[in-house]
Amino acid sequence: MPDRSGPGFRPRVGPPSRRTRVLLLTVGVLAVLFLLFVMFAGFWTDWLWFKSVSYSSVFTTQLWTKVGLFAVVGLLMAAFVGTNIWLAHRLRPPLSAMSVEQQSLDRYRAGIAPFKRWVLIGVSLLIGLVAGAAASGQWRTWLLWTNATSFGVKDSQFNLDVSFYAFDLPFYEFLLGFAFSAVIVALLASVLVHYLYGGLRLQGPGRRASVGAQGHLAVLLGLFVLLKAVAYWLDRYALAVKTGTFKGVDGWTGLRYVDANAFLPAKTILFFVAIICAVLFFLTPVRRTWAPALIGFGLMALSAVLIGGVYPAIVQQFQVKPNEQAKETPYIQKNIDATRQAYGIADSQTQQYSPKATTNADALKPDAQTIADIRLLDPNVVSPTFQSIEQQRSYYAFPNTLDVDRYGSGSTAQDTVIGLRELDLSGVQGDKRNWINDHFKFTHGYGAVAAKGNQVNDKGQPVFTESSLPATGSLGDYQQRIYYGEKTGTYSIVGGSNQEIDYTTDTGDKLYQYTGGSGVSLNNPFTRAAYAVKFAEPQILYAGAITDGAKVIYDRTPKERVEKVAPWLSIDADPYPVVQDGKLIWVLDGYTTSDGYPFSSKTTLGAVTKDSLTNQRGELLTAANKVNYIRNSVKATVDAYTGEVTLYQWDDADPVLKTWMKAFPDTVKPRADIPATLMPHLRYPQDMFKVQRELLGQYHVTDAGSFFNGTDIWQIPVDPTSDTKQVQPPYYLTVRMPDPAVTSASFSLTTTFVPSGRENLAAFMAVSADPGPEYGKIRILKVPGDSKTLGPNLVQSQFNSRPEVANQLTLLKSGGDSQLEYGNLLTLPVGGGLLNVEPVYVKGRGAKYPVLQKVLAVYGNDNVAFENTLEEALKKVFAGVATGTTPTAPTDPNTPTTTPTAPSGGSSDPVVQKALQDAQKAINDSAQALKEGDWVKYGQAQKALQDAVTAAVTAEQKAGASPAPAPTATPSATAPVSPSATP
Repeated sequence: MPDRSGPGFRPRVGPPSRRTRVLLLTVGVLAVLFLLFVMFAGFWTDWLWFKSVSYSSVFTTQLWTKVGLFAVVGLLMAAFVGTNIWLAHRLRPPLSAMSVEQQSLDRYRAGIAPFKRWVLIGVSLLIGLVAGAAASGQWRTWLLWTNATSFGVKDSQFNLDVSFYAFDLPFYEFLLGFAFSAVIVALLASVLVHYLYGGLRLQGPGRRASVGAQGHLAVLLGLFVLLKAVAYWLDRYALAVKTGTFKGVDGWTGLRYVDANAFLPAKTILFFVAIICAVLFFLTPVRRTWAPALIGFGLMALSAVLIGGVYPAIVQQFQVKPNEQAKETPYIQKNIDATRQAYGIADSQTQQYSPKATTNADALKPDAQTIADIRLLDPNVVSPTFQSIEQQRSYYAFPNTLDVDRYGSGSTAQDTVIGLRELDLSGVQGDKRNWINDHFKFTHGYGAVAAKGNQVNDKGQPVFTESSLPATGSLGDYQQRIYYGEKTGTYSIVGGSNQEIDYTTDTGDKLYQYTGGSGVSLNNPFTRAAYAVKFAEPQILYAGAITDGAKVIYDRTPKERVEKVAPWLSIDADPYPVVQDGKLIWVLDGYTTSDGYPFSSKTTLGAVTKDSLTNQRGELLTAANKVNYIRNSVKATVDAYTGEVTLYQWDDADPVLKTWMKAFPDTVKPRADIPATLMPHLRYPQDMFKVQRELLGQYHVTDAGSFFNGTDIWQIPVDPTSDTKQVQPPYYLTVRMPDPAVTSASFSLTTTFVPSGRENLAAFMAVSADPGPEYGKIRILKVPGDSKTLGPNLVQSQFNSRPEVANQLTLLKSGGDSQLEYGNLLTLPVGGGLLNVEPVYVKGRGAKYPVLQKVLAVYGNDNVAFENTLEEALKKVFAGVATGTTPTAPTDPNTPTTTPTAPSGGSSDPVVQKALQDAQKAINDSAQALKEGDWVKYGQAQKALQDAVTAAVTAEQKAGASPAPAPTATPSATAPVSPSATP
């Protein structure tokens, strides 16, 4: 071997050998092909995913809209800039005696000369690519504009339909921004070309600009000023959606006095000034002088400062400030009316409510159902309990926050805490964690676990109505396998000959083969290669475990699936599971939003949906999402087994939803298609309620004068049971609002308010959450400011400050060995006052989960009970209420205060006779419960009575007889009811 280090060694110089060139070329081509394939793989797998869920039209609509905008805007930008560059070159002056400046540019001209055409095309295309890419991101703006639907509501300033601001104005502003960009880029490029070829000079004698350059640049400047005139005109309408801070509202939107009386006329004047200035620029090539145009431009700038800045400041200082309330009142009223309409709170009903410190039996009877259904099981505390008792296998887990739903009907209707036993790969033993097990074997969770919301057993544990593995109980038969859930964040490969682990028994693993229709087939090698790139997992390409019929399933959380098929929706942060028609499905609420509702104040969704549970459940949107219009327009479902996504139109009056339905036809089913078995499980969404309660903290005031003074602002109280210092979350409860029009308790979403800067109660708010005529009806009980009614934090303080309670707490802590966890502090309007109930859980040393040990009940400000059960706590706070009474019938407005007898004609129908016997028993149970002061049992008996009477009437009607009358009773003497004693 020759010595390469000696003095005689000469390295090879010159071009590389043919073999080296071929090798380099091959490597380069392969690298380019690989990069192209990586880019294509993302597109191809997205298309296959949308096709697999039968929403391919969503993919194609987005794709062609983006491609169209990219092509049209990109070509227009490239053509406009390219034409101006070509024109600047064409108008170059003949080269004459060179100045030093021109001589220094000569080498650049010489370097460009051989490639002028390619430089022109390249620069134009590059600018077009950038513009097209930016424009493709405006696909939503384009689809909203081309499919705009009228709101049927006109703004109070310009008398234009709200759709102009929501759909049209954003598109016009997009076009204007594109036009400005095109003119500015063309102007800069033209100046550069004119300078390079001598049309513009900075040094030397004579004219600084040639005639051609002067005319060309004057026209471009004229176009710029003309666009500025259009901007001034659009700014007039933009004042209706202008956002600022006013009277403590950070997102205050709409015109104020100075806008309507100074800025609006100023924008109109500046529009005409800009038109005149643009004409002067267009005349510059004819007059061959810049003077008139530059003078006009200077006057326009001066007008913008004086008319658009100084004059409004003078109006604000000398007209508005001396009499601000009178000047601003009309515009405040417009803001109040528009905000309440845009957020769906215009029909909220407010009534005065003076909570009483004591009550009596007659006052409590109408609220018996509310008392009977008080939810003791806190879904935010008992998840570890579900995990410890019902996890069954280490590779299953429950969400940190469980859900509240309703199951059963009539007297069997039950607020139920429910959670799904989902797959949790972190629980798979370390030596079993490998690619095959993670993606082929452990693929799904199994079964729902449910418990009664208002009961615990003698150990303080939930009373399960659905439990075990496989799950059995009151939910009946259903497909229990959970392939799609809140915890399924990775992909799985199912089907083919793959045998998955269904669940483990004492005798070994029970295996299962997936038969659902979802997923993307991996039979095609090209598809397998695409997914190998997508998941950065080369084994997908060659793994022998992938056989014919195998499918890959991914994007498996309900929220991301709905967001993907409906990218125009904002999705509620809390999907909840429902067992319906033999299927386990996830239900999600979708919102349509806009930031273009005139005069409606804007709010930041991410901020107002935060509460003490946010870290456990997630947020609706990021803090940047500001809107001033929102509707719960869509109810969506995701099948936990097949992954099928279904969208149902919920708000058939929402113009934003109608617009999107025109843009994406056949993706949203009509409301009539919602299964009857699913309808009872639908509920009013939490994030919508949070947005509305945030606005109602200030916008419960409907009088502009009172709003201006700001003396009645409410705040959401900080959660007294949490260390996060975040606000209290809303709670689902069965409650009857004290309104003559409300005759029975209903499933509701509730919250409380406190006055700004204080902790006493300002108001109680509830919205009917059951789908029906009252769905979405907001009722507010406004507490007088001087009532000194305790707010949540004062209730907690009242509880903790009681010596007898403190002593029991010390015993529960067992000298520090146990840990206390406070459950949800529930506030309920009961018996003319307010009842606060809070479960107290104890987690013993070394215990895996807390158990319910005590129940706090507070009625009024002084009646405090801290007992082992809810029944005992209520007996104490209502002590003496039923003393001395001998009631023979309830006085609930929903049920007859009677003793049943046979219907007229003496029906012999055994169903009728059985129903009447049940009614008699329910009345006797009600009387006994009242005598014992057990309001929980009384409420249960009342529900049983309602069911019995309904069953009797229905049976008579089916038999063809006259409807059975309400049971009758012979009145009996009833002793007067004494007020409750203070314990």
